[in-house]
Amino acid sequence: MQVFEQHIEVALDDLDELDHVNNVRYVEWVQEISKKHWNHTADAQMKKDMIWVVRRHDILYHKSAILGDTLRLSTYIAENKGPISTRIVEIHNNKTDQLIVKAITDWCLLNASTFKPKRVPDSVTNLFMKT
Repeated sequence: MQVFEQHIEVALDDLDELDHVNNVRYVEWVQEISKKHWNHTADAQMKKDMIWVVRRHDILYHKSAILGDTLRLSTYIAENKGPISTRIVEIHNNKTDQLIVKAITDWCLLNASTFKPKRVPDSVTNLFMKT
């Protein structure tokens, strides 16, 4: 499988009233890294013909992140079935390697012209499953 990574430093705007990263911010980061992975890996024609929408997020919060922490976000596709692609996003504290958040998101592939669900083609599966 192809793993895509990025690093984020926790900023003041990421915090909630308890001075740790707000749960909503984690959801935003999950969506952002997923889109970046697609845009980095898919070719221009794929991006023109297909779009993704979230069907379901399942997020497990293990630890808290605080101001100044550097986080390592990694994502990969675990499975494609019909129009659904199951993507894993893990967020680790880059210094300690502790798992902060694990998200399992089902993304539904749509035809960009009709907005109707479309089976994930082999070309997409092969592209994201290669190492």
